[in-house]
Amino acid sequence: MYSIRRAVLTALIATLTTSIAARAAGDADAELRLLREQVAALDQKIRVLERQREVDQEISTEKSKTAPLVSIDANGLTVKSADTNFVMRIHGVLQADARFYLDRAPGSATDTFLARRVRPIFDGTVYDRFDYRMLLDFGSGLTSAANNIGFVQEAYVNARISDSLQIRVGKDKLPLSLERLRSDVDLDFMERAFPSSVAPNREIGAQLRGNFASNKVEYQLGVFNGAPDGGSEDFKSTDSGKDGVARLFLQPFLDSKVSALKGLGFGAAGSYGDLRGGLWNYPTPGQQSVFTYFGGTGTTTNSPLVTAGGEHWRVSPQGWYYWGPFGLLGEYIVSDQKLQRNAGPDVSRLRAENSAWQIAGSWFLTGEDNSFRTVTPLRPFSFGGDGWGALQVAVRYSELEIDKGIFPLYANKDQSISEAAEWGVGVNWYLNRLFKLSLDYSQTHFHGGIKNPAASRDEKALLTRVQLSF
Repeated sequence: MYSIRRAVLTALIATLTTSIAARAAGDADAELRLLREQVAALDQKIRVLERQREVDQEISTEKSKTAPLVSIDANGLTVKSADTNFVMRIHGVLQADARFYLDRAPGSATDTFLARRVRPIFDGTVYDRFDYRMLLDFGSGLTSAANNIGFVQEAYVNARISDSLQIRVGKDKLPLSLERLRSDVDLDFMERAFPSSVAPNREIGAQLRGNFASNKVEYQLGVFNGAPDGGSEDFKSTDSGKDGVARLFLQPFLDSKVSALKGLGFGAAGSYGDLRGGLWNYPTPGQQSVFTYFGGTGTTTNSPLVTAGGEHWRVSPQGWYYWGPFGLLGEYIVSDQKLQRNAGPDVSRLRAENSAWQIAGSWFLTGEDNSFRTVTPLRPFSFGGDGWGALQVAVRYSELEIDKGIFPLYANKDQSISEAAEWGVGVNWYLNRLFKLSLDYSQTHFHGGIKNPAASRDEKALLTRVQLSF
């Protein structure tokens, strides 16, 4: 009996165990099938996502082929088309000045703060070979006239056919005075010397330009509207004459193994044309007017009017020398102009020859290589760091001589000078390539113009500037 019960119990247990095992096996198969279905669905989703990612990448790649490239850095804001056929750069110059006149005569210039130059600049390239530039200015004292829009300083297109042949058309600096050709932001002194007053500034015209022999030979050859000494010209309304201008500049030792010779450059420039109409005055380095021609109505003998009356030519030998931190710049300009004097029925003519020259030297105390162009400090200034920027000292001497035959019929000898001699010293602190602080002292002695408050005493001008150029 006991054995039967035991056998029955054993059989019952075996049946239950088999049933439980079978049920567990069935559940495992079902769960496995479910897992396989989930894995298959997940794999399908991954395949869809991967394909979508490939499509997005293809779309992004196509967009990148046409989307413009935009960057901003120390050179300003640059925008390029994806194929780089169109490039535009937006940058600018800001110069905030202060002028103080020591021992000034009553009625002469007053101490002042001013925005000397406020210049947004737009330049760039089209199809690799065609450059353009537009330089505007909204600085203090600028005006707009029919023959010169002072707010538009430069506006030209330059076709670079090759290094040796470029064609530039539009308003640009006249290639005559060496110091005029130097950028305002790179000047050793805040204001230019007397030769820049004898040379014209900017004019409308067309010119061929370029360089040969790895920049050893540079030339400019052009035709321009023609402008009086120190002036700019946008539109010619007084005559149809034009000025032909030529300049040749040599740096024969540019790749010499002798470092002391590399920085030597010299050349000459000249202009010839027919100029009629108004004449500009001659300012001092402190920007006071010390010479003007008679500017009356011309209808009576008591109100004479002096204008440019025909043939006008200029010649300017020029040069520079840079060796390590040392720099030297010199130039001489002579301007020969036919003048016409109208005083009622009396009309007279005179050929006058005015001239100016300068010599200027500078030295970087912090060891930077001096240059005609922008200098970058070896150790830019930084708060808490060991960089203090670049420190430059400069000295200059310049003279202006007015043709003695001009007096007394063409200018008032009591109101206009016949000679001026200026010496100056300056300090420039380049905190980095963008920021520059300047301090200049300029003293100018005059002959003549004793009743002109600006010339009755030596001009002693203390000038300061904060400059941002990017």
